[in-house]
Amino acid sequence: MDRVTEERAMKGLMIAALTIVVGSLIAIIGVVVWKGLPSLSIEMLTETPRGGYYTSTGGGGILNAIVGSLYLAFGSTLIALVISVPAAFALQDEYLGRTRYAGRLRLALDVLWGTPSIVYGAFGFIVMLYLGIRASLLGGIIVLTLLQIPIMIRAMEEVIRMVPREIKEASAVLGATRWETTTRVVVHQVAPGIITAVLLAFGRGIGDAASVLFTAGYTDSLPGSLFEPVASLPLAVFFQLGMPYPEVQARAYTAALILLVIVLLLSLASRALAKRFRKNILR
Repeated sequence: MDRVTEERAMKGLMIAALTIVVGSLIAIIGVVVWKGLPSLSIEMLTETPRGGYYTSTGGGGILNAIVGSLYLAFGSTLIALVISVPAAFALQDEYLGRTRYAGRLRLALDVLWGTPSIVYGAFGFIVMLYLGIRASLLGGIIVLTLLQIPIMIRAMEEVIRMVPREIKEASAVLGATRWETTTRVVVHQVAPGIITAVLLAFGRGIGDAASVLFTAGYTDSLPGSLFEPVASLPLAVFFQLGMPYPEVQARAYTAALILLVIVLLLSLASRALAKRFRKNILR
């Protein structure tokens, strides 16, 4: 095979792969919109279901699942962000990056990143049983935080590592301490990457069902405190699609559509923020 033929073959494979990925994405979005849009209404967005948890045929909406998912995702993402940012900086060469401990920590984070979410849910459930805590908003937030931490740390660490060493050295030459270089120079350079890492973790948190299945519980009501059960959109989709009633299945597709819209809006917002911070990046 000559070079021209090889190049054409590889180009064809790349186009085919891209077509499959884009086509699958369009198909998924199309099915969700097609089946979820007809049931979308003000009632669906502003009312809670009337009886029967996720399986009620008595009408109502999915406000409890929308609010519950936002509580779970934002709460866990905020806690994970507070933990992950200093941990990601600590793994850099200026701090712990060259030690054997840092290498083992990276390996552990990679293993945790690839661990199925149901394992997190089972772990959280066992701990909650041992402590005598029932399924609640707090339990769901804690488990989702554990799920998001390895994602955030590893994604942020790779972004921080891409900052040119010359920028750090220039900051040191000007008299800045290592801490000042980190907080005033490096942070500005990696802000878009940090936003992307947060969005990646948030999307995993708001769309995960297995980890909150045993820890967050489910209810028709809005959560009144951290110690009450909470509904979520992924579990609403999971339970309602398994019911034989068309009106219940329609709510499931509407829940999937709303979840899709939330992630899309957050993606657009993150791109806007990243674009705003990108002007501070030196190349």
